[in-house]
Amino acid sequence: MGTEKEPHNDDEKAVYATQETEQDLSTGECTDFQVSPEAERRLLRKLDLVMLPTMGICYMLQYMDKLALSQATLLNLRQDLGLIGNQYTWCSVVFYFGYLAGSIPTSYLMVRLPLGKYVSTSVFLWGGILMCHAACQNYGGLVTARFFLGVGEAAVAPGFGLITGMFYKREEQPARQAAWFIGNCIANIIGGVVAWGIGNSASGLQSWRLLFLVLGGITSGYALILFFILPDSPAKASFLSESERTIAVQRTLQNKTGSAAVTEEFLWDQVIDAILDPQAWLLILYTFCVNLANGGLTSFSTIIIAGFGYSNFESLLLQMPMGLCQLIFLILTALIATYIRSSRIMSMILNVVVSVIGVVLIYTLDDSQKVVKLVGLCFVATFAANIPLSLSIITSNVAGTTKRSMLSVSLFIAYCVGNIVGPQFYYASQEPVYSSGIEATVCGLVLGVFFLGCLFVYYIWENKRRDRRHGVMNEGLDVHELVEEQNRKTDRQIPGFRYTI
Repeated sequence: MGTEKEPHNDDEKAVYATQETEQDLSTGECTDFQVSPEAERRLLRKLDLVMLPTMGICYMLQYMDKLALSQATLLNLRQDLGLIGNQYTWCSVVFYFGYLAGSIPTSYLMVRLPLGKYVSTSVFLWGGILMCHAACQNYGGLVTARFFLGVGEAAVAPGFGLITGMFYKREEQPARQAAWFIGNCIANIIGGVVAWGIGNSASGLQSWRLLFLVLGGITSGYALILFFILPDSPAKASFLSESERTIAVQRTLQNKTGSAAVTEEFLWDQVIDAILDPQAWLLILYTFCVNLANGGLTSFSTIIIAGFGYSNFESLLLQMPMGLCQLIFLILTALIATYIRSSRIMSMILNVVVSVIGVVLIYTLDDSQKVVKLVGLCFVATFAANIPLSLSIITSNVAGTTKRSMLSVSLFIAYCVGNIVGPQFYYASQEPVYSSGIEATVCGLVLGVFFLGCLFVYYIWENKRRDRRHGVMNEGLDVHELVEEQNRKTDRQIPGFRYTI
C-alpha cells in the first residue's frame, strides 16, 4: 500500500483526494474530491475577476457595433449612400439573416472545437467586417457587409452562455450571466457619447465611416486579448492552478447538465430530444415574440427619439437613459433571481410587463409630452434584461452538451427571426412615429408574457411529476454517478434532474 502525499501549500490543503485519480482532467472528468468552502470561495472570486470583465467588455463592444448602424443614420449615412424607401430597414434586418446563417454551423462547431478559441476568432472577424462598412459606397455594399457582420457575431452570446454554465453552479449562474450582460447596458450608455464625439470631430472622412473604423478596430484588437484569456473549459483554464482547475471541474458536477470536456461527440439523439422538449419550444416562442420589439428598438430608437422633437446629436446622447434603465432592471432581476427561490421566470415576466407599460406611454401620449415619451422608451428597453436569465435557464435546465448547444443556438435563431420580422412593421411612410411598429411591439411583448407563464406552469408540473415517480431529488449523488449521467444523457433522461424555476 502506497503512502499518501502530504499537502504543502494552501491550495493543496484545500483539495485532498479520497482516492487516486482515475481520469485525466482534460477529459472533463475527475474523481471524488472534497473541497473546503474557503478554497471554493477563493476560486469563485478568481473566476469572477477574470471571466466576467473579459466577457462583459466583449459583449459591450458587440452591442456598440450593433448600434452603430442606427447611430450612423444620424450622421448622414442614408443620404451619402442614397438609401430610399425601406432600404435602410433591409440593411438592418439582413444582419439577422447573417446571424441566422452563422448560427447553424455554430451549434456544431461550439461542440467540436475549443470553445474559447472559436469565440475569440469570431470576434476578430466581426471587428474586421465592421471596419469594411466604412468602404461601402451604395446599398448593395452595405447590405453585404451587414450580412457578414451577422455571421461573425453568431457565436458570441451562445458561447458565453455555455462557458458560464461550465464554470458556475446553477444558483450562481443568473448573477454571472447578468454580470457580463451589463456590457450591453454600458454600450447603450456610452455608445451614444462615442458616436456624438466622432460626429463632432474634425476629420476629412465622413463621420459615419470613421465610426465604423474606430469601433471595428477596437473590437478586432480586443479579440487578440480574448484569444489568450477566454478558456475553452474549466480543465483548460490557463489562469487557474492545477488544484484550482480540479475544484472548478468538481464543483459544477452537481449541475447535472453535462461534463466540461474540451471536445465532445455530437450526439444526434440529443438533437431529437431537444426537438421534442416542450421547454425548448416555449423558450423559442417567447424569444421570437419579444424580439419583434427588439428589432425595431435597435434599428429605429435614435429616429424615434428624434421624432419626439430632439435634434440628431441630442438623440445620440439620449440613448444613455435607455441603457441606465436597462442596467437598473438587470441588476434588480439578477439579485431577485439569485436570492429568492423560484423567481427567475417571474422576474422575466415583470420586466416584460414594464416594457408593455413603456410602449403604451409612447403610443398614447401626444408630442407635447416628449420627456414622458422618452421615459416610456426607456421602459421598453427593460425586456432586454431578460437575456441573461434566458441563458441561465438553458445552462441550468438543459442537460447534455449537444442538446444544450442546440437549444442555445435555437434561441438565437428565434432571436434572429424576431429581429427580422419586427422591423418590417416600421414603414418609412410612418417615420418617425411608426404606429404599426409600436402596435407590433405591444403584441409581441404580450405574447411573450403568455409563453413565460406557460413555461412556469410546465416546470412546476414536470418537477411534481418526477417527484411522484422517482421520489424527492437526491442532492448527494456520487461523483462518478454524476459524471456517467452527464456523458450521454439529457435532462429528460436523468431521474434526479429537477428544473430550476
